[in-house]
Amino acid sequence: MDAELTMMEAEEAMTKAVEHAIHEFATVRTGKANPTLVENMDVHVMSYGSHMKLKQLAMITTPDARLIRIEPFDSSTLQDIDRAIRESRLGLNGSIEGKVIRLPIPSLSQERREQMVKMCKTLGEEARVRVRSARREAIESLKKGEKEGSITEDDLHRLEKEVQTLTDKKIAEIDQHVASKEKEILTV
Repeated sequence: MDAELTMMEAEEAMTKAVEHAIHEFATVRTGKANPTLVENMDVHVMSYGSHMKLKQLAMITTPDARLIRIEPFDSSTLQDIDRAIRESRLGLNGSIEGKVIRLPIPSLSQERREQMVKMCKTLGEEARVRVRSARREAIESLKKGEKEGSITEDDLHRLEKEVQTLTDKKIAEIDQHVASKEKEILTV
């Protein structure tokens, strides 16, 4: 049992939890057009017989603040992309115009904004749970190392404090991202 390795693994797991939360926040609608809203959407392409990310299938642009323009590289995937957008949790309906899908982003009602804020808080809590889980695993590993005799009791207490400090730092980072996204959503 290597204490340094345990600490590195804990930090890596916590960092991944924060990065995942940031990625999830990018998919939450704010009332402004943003390609990240749809680019990682899974699309089942019938003609290819597989699932692909939308950014692999089409060029995604935002010609203005209220419109996302999706131009598939292969026009045979147009219907599949349109279906994936309608079935997504975004609640958006695009219109097919020739070989392009225009996806208007309506302004959010206050009620819908509050729902989005709740969703962000839920995503933030999920990330905090992942960080705390990484902390628990690290501390269990350190305690196991102490029982095996590879680290001393004093080292165990010092490393537990380091793990807790790292946990607090990552949770504060998540809280900051939640607050930022909440502010962005509530801005009319």
